Amino acid sequence: MSTDRTKAYTDAGVNIAAGNALVDRIKAIVKGTQTRGVISDIGGFGGLFRPDIGNMSEPFLVASTDGVGTKLKLAFITNKHDTVGIDLVAMSANDILVQGALPLFFLDYFATGKLNVETAETVIKGVAEGCRLAECALLGGETAEMPDMYADGEYDLAGFCVGIVDNARLIDGSSIRVGDAVIGIASSGLHSNGYSLVRKILTQRGIDLASAFPGESGKSFADVLLAPTRIYVEPIRHLLRDMEIKGMAHITGGGFFDNIPRTLPERVEAHIRFGSWEIPPVFTWLKEEGNLSWPELFQIFNCGIGYVLVLPAEEAEEAISRIRVFKMPAWQIGEITKRSSADSEQVVLDI
Repeated sequence: MSTDRTKAYTDAGVNIAAGNALVDRIKAIVKGTQTRGVISDIGGFGGLFRPDIGNMSEPFLVASTDGVGTKLKLAFITNKHDTVGIDLVAMSANDILVQGALPLFFLDYFATGKLNVETAETVIKGVAEGCRLAECALLGGETAEMPDMYADGEYDLAGFCVGIVDNARLIDGSSIRVGDAVIGIASSGLHSNGYSLVRKILTQRGIDLASAFPGESGKSFADVLLAPTRIYVEPIRHLLRDMEIKGMAHITGGGFFDNIPRTLPERVEAHIRFGSWEIPPVFTWLKEEGNLSWPELFQIFNCGIGYVLVLPAEEAEEAISRIRVFKMPAWQIGEITKRSSADSEQVVLDI
């Protein structure tokens, strides 16, 4: 590219050559995520995807968008950028999975003040790994270099996931009944929510992120707090084939109290038995260091349960066994009961 043509923009702080170098580096990374439906290469104005709808009578597309939030601040501080891309995919892929949709493709948006090609490549490698775990294609994305918009060394991420489900297999919670079982699948840690509070506690306590995390042998605070969000596509895809899943919830911002009701009919509530699953040490640490009550924690964090299923009680044991085959701990954490009143909360936490 002619240096004369790019000089003015480079002088303004936008490095076109760096952007082109990044595209060259990530082509192979993106290609490694391609699935059968991808019919375009990176670099076009839009990604092309041909979904297989031959076995569907009434296919619906399901879409979701999300980011990683202030968890990114910890990535900046530690200069550890290899996991936040997984977080980005997880937040949207897990959301559409709740309705029974399997992810088809993902798009990412990476914005920064001054493009660091090494950092951006590391982040996008994480996005590609997230797509692999979500069994979808990284169909395209955008890298935006915007001088003066971000502090040096910082960036922001947004992700967009599209999936598909047959109308006959759409899961909306409408069939949930009293007596159904509530199954919880373990989170991998904090996932990508509550980090504004986490960072406040870290600052107040003057904690070095490189120091050892209490109760987690061989792990630092950075290791624990930057653990990537678990992606639940693989076990749920297998359950959807032949089990009667009535409702699902991705436990993100708002914790148990805000997310589980999103899948429940108005006439019922979820009775959750505290202590019926293993709560990772990070949540106990947050409770003690933040002087928080358990209800406060369950309003903000996932408290060790990243994904919830509702299904007939007689299928609970088999579902748990199947999930554990995929090396994900799972437990029956409660049951569906009749709602005590029309205006009562729909999650009752038995502590």
